[in-house]
This record gives sequence, C-alpha cells and structure tokens, in this order.
Amino acid sequence: MPPMNEVKSPKKPLLYYYFVAMLLVMLFNFIAMPWIAEHQIKEVDYNTFVTMTEQGEVGKVEIQEQSNRILFTDSDEKTVYKTAMVPDDGLVQRLLDAGVSTTGEEIEQTSTLVSILGWVLPILIFIGLGQILSRKMMEKMGGGGNSMMFNMGKSNAKVYVKSAEGIKFDDVAGEDEAKENLTEVVNYLHDPSKYQEIGASMPKGILLVGPPGTGKTMLAKAVAGEANVPFFSMSGSEFVEMFVGMGASKVRDLFKQAKEKAPCIVFIDEIDAIGQKRSGGQYGGNDEREQTLNQLLTEMDGFEGNNGVIILAATNRPESLDPALTRPGRFDRRVPVELPDLKGREAILQVHAKKIKVAEDVDFNKIARMASGASGAELANIVNEAALRAVRDGRRFATQADLEESIEVVIAGYQKKNAIMTDEEKKIVSYHEIGHALVAAMQTHSAPVQKITIVPRTSGALGYTMQVEEGNHYLMSKTEMENKIATLTGGRAAEEVVFHSVTTGASNDIEQATKLARAMITRYGMSDDFDMVALETVTNQYLGGDSSLACSAETQTKIDQRVVELVKKQHEKALHILNDNRAKLDALAKYLYEKETITGEEFMNILNAQ
Repeated sequence: MPPMNEVKSPKKPLLYYYFVAMLLVMLFNFIAMPWIAEHQIKEVDYNTFVTMTEQGEVGKVEIQEQSNRILFTDSDEKTVYKTAMVPDDGLVQRLLDAGVSTTGEEIEQTSTLVSILGWVLPILIFIGLGQILSRKMMEKMGGGGNSMMFNMGKSNAKVYVKSAEGIKFDDVAGEDEAKENLTEVVNYLHDPSKYQEIGASMPKGILLVGPPGTGKTMLAKAVAGEANVPFFSMSGSEFVEMFVGMGASKVRDLFKQAKEKAPCIVFIDEIDAIGQKRSGGQYGGNDEREQTLNQLLTEMDGFEGNNGVIILAATNRPESLDPALTRPGRFDRRVPVELPDLKGREAILQVHAKKIKVAEDVDFNKIARMASGASGAELANIVNEAALRAVRDGRRFATQADLEESIEVVIAGYQKKNAIMTDEEKKIVSYHEIGHALVAAMQTHSAPVQKITIVPRTSGALGYTMQVEEGNHYLMSKTEMENKIATLTGGRAAEEVVFHSVTTGASNDIEQATKLARAMITRYGMSDDFDMVALETVTNQYLGGDSSLACSAETQTKIDQRVVELVKKQHEKALHILNDNRAKLDALAKYLYEKETITGEEFMNILNAQ
C-alpha cells in the first residue's frame, strides 16, 4: 500500500534516541563507574597498614608512586584499602618477610554491584527506549496499538452474550410493531426448522428507521438480550479509516467472525456513515467509503451465502442510503420506529417510573397527554428530571407535580428565579397568554387549555399556554389548522385590543403561524389557487424536516401573498373573538396577573362564570 511507505517521520527520532542512548552508556562507563569503584575503596592511615602487614592480614599490595598512595587488600581479598605513602626504607623488606604479594598492576575492583550495574543498566536503557519508540510510532501512525500494525483491518466488533441483567423486550415499551418484527427474528434463530418446513427464508437485513431518541439502538440491545446467539455490534463510523481499503477489510473481518459463529446477529448503528448513495466517481466522491459500501453489498448478497447471519441496522436518514443497500435481498425489511402515541407514551413512562420511587396517585395518562410529541428518550429524561426535583425539595418519592414540572422544564426550560418584570410587562404578558387561551377556548376545534403561566423560563419565554390533546390526533382538517393559526395570533391580538400597541413577545408565535400557513399552501394542498400541487419538498423527515421550494419565482411570489392573506385573516378572526369577549379577557388576565400560574380548571370556571 503506497500510504504505508509515506510514514517516514519516526526514522529521524530513532537515530537521535540511539545516539543519546550510546552517549549515556559512555558517560556511565567513563564517569559513573570509576566514581563507584573509587567509593568502594576504604581509606586508612599508614600505621594501620603497617600493623596489618605485621599481623599477616594483608593479601596483595600495589605501590602507586605517581599517585603517592598504596592500595592493598585484606587476607581474603574482599576489601580494598588505600593509604598515603610515607618515606619508609624497610617497607619492601617488611612485605617480603610477611609473604605479601606485591604487584605493579592496578588492583581491579570486583564488586558484584558494579558488575551488575555495568551490564544490566545499559540493557534496561535500551529496552525502555525501545518501548517508548514503538509507542510513539504507533501513535504517529494513527489510533494506537489497537488499530495499526498487528490489528490493521480488524473489525473490533463488540460481542454480546445473553445476560440476566440485559435489556429484554419487556423493557422496551411503546413500539409494539417493531418488537413484533424483531420477535420473529429471535424466534427464527431459536427454532429455524419450523420456517424451513414451509420453505420460508428469514430476511437477511432489517433496517430500523426513525427520529432520534425513539429507541432504535435499545431495540437492537433487546434483541441481544432475548436471543441465545452471538450478537456483534459496530457503529458505521468505526469502518472509516485513514488508509484506503481498511474499511472494506473491517467489513470482511466482521462477516468472517459472524460466519464462524452463525447463527448470529450483526448490528450496525448509524449505517448512513458508510451506506450513503455512491457519487459515481465524480469530483468530491469518497473512494474509501464507496469501497467499504461495495464490500458490505457483496457480503450481504454475493456469491458466498451468509446462512444464519442476520444484519440489523439503524439510521435516521433512510433517504440518503444507496438503493443497492435497501433492495430486497439485502435489507429486505424496513421497520419504522416512530414517535410513540398516547398509549405508547403512557407505557414508556410506566417502564421508566419503575426505576424511581413515585407516589401511588400519579396519573400517567395525564402526563402522557401533556408530553405530546415526546420521544422515548425525552420521556426517560422527564421521569429523571422529576426524580431530581423531588431530591431538591427533600422528598423521598416523585409526585404528580414533579412530573408535570419536569415536562415544562423539557418544553420551556427552568424557571428564572431572578427575572424581575415590571408591573406593566407583567400585565402585558398576562393579557398575551390569556389571549391565546381565550381564542383557543372559543373555537370548537382547538385543544383544551391545561395550564397558563407568566413565570419567565430559561428558554427566553416570559410565559406560555399549554394546550393538551384529549387523545391521539393523526389527521388535521383545514378548519383545525386555521383555528390553530388564530390561536397563535391570539396573544398579539390581545395586546392590540387592550394596549393598542405591539411588543416583541409574539416572535415565536409569528414564526409558528407562518410555518403552518406555508405548509397548508405548499405541502397540504389547502389552497384554491394551487389545488393539490406540491410546491415544496421535504428532506430529512426524521431530522427536523428541512424543506425546499420546487417552483418558479413567480409562483413563489404568489405563495408569499397567500400566506400573508391566510395569517392576516386568522389574526382578524382572533381580534373579533377577543373584542366580543372583552369582559372575560379582563377578568382572566387580572386573575393570572395575581396568581402567576392558573390551571385549565380554574380558567374554565372563570370563563363560564362570566
């Protein structure tokens, strides 16, 4: 591979470190060793030397005239002594009489410590340097020891086995259709014979699609918990490597491991990282990613059969996947994991509520209705926020109020404790919020009011009106959508009716009303001018739903005119409703101004009393 030859950076440091090592060894031998040897010699006076000689306690003697010293050993030749030379004519004769060996050579120091240090220390230095250099080379070549050299091209897939603490299908609520599909897979892996009897073959691949937080990865973990077979898990981004061909090599290694342990399940999370549409080799294409995708296509449905290997994949961008990947024979089955409905939300809340201590009188149905449009992950967060709020308030369990407040935290943010509004601002916000609620209540097709508050929130909202649907609402008529726009304009309309001026408080209302009106005309065909013509295309429906106009500039001008007319008409309708019910508006706004927060029941009581 050509890129392998380009990694030359470690060569220079290698020579440098070897030079430093040699220098250290030389310094050690020339400076440290003599110093150690010197300090191993015991210094005595000349009288001691004479006494030891006469008593026969001296083994060898060396007379160093140039250094003006005498080196001698004891009779066992284990300890070396030194003494200064003193003029002594009878020294040589005395040594001869004592039978002491006199040499002209330096007495070598034979200390065991010095010998060990002289041989072992340089070896240790070189071993240590070798370890440092190999680690540095691994790091420079990318990803450390797990991804380079010996493990290059390995899949590093995580293998899961069945455990008692693992997630089961019972732990996943609100996605009955997806669970049913995946239960079939688990049953097939447990007992393939009943499927083979009838001649049915199991889908090779199952694609889980849906918005973020709906439980796609959790469902895959539940399959791992239910199945008695090996479960390989990898993320799509783990196939992406710096070297060309490494991604394809990882795919081959993954399927090789899977085939060896078949029957088994392979789970690839965020498959859009490698499964995007191929560019056809034009400028800006990614050859490495395309090679990885081609290898995945071949492994899933090539000449070699993958009997017993079932591929699970998750993505929230199914429209970006290559058609060759999503065709029957590869990913045969697409399992939508959508946002939960009312019953699903209630079931999810109850599952997560088992993990914390909650009061016995908690109405999960009411909480589920308030949390309309929330994903499974958001509902789990709501339950956790309720538990945290209970701890902050010094309670041992979470109450209904905790759960309702946590929904508001998720929707609008925390209460701003230090936000001080003037009386005039507080009065304006009161009328603004009551304007929304009153317009909604006076229209038959609007959802009832759950709660109205003028307590500022960290999201920037100075107040809000919470409307709650009674049940599941899958279709919206033209009248309902127009009423919704009228409700959104009700806040600004109340300001105009009472104060004869406008403020910046309606910015979010304006944005939502405009978006809804545009969608009615361009996407839902609720306009006489354009009839059932789609003038807008929506991409990434699971990731916010970005829209782009698909029409001429002239048509765009007409769309803008119709949007303005539609919003203006509903704004006038809201003004008319509020003028007709001015007394109710004043009474409700005064009550909200005093209380700061009122419930839907209190609102309806005052409304009906007027």
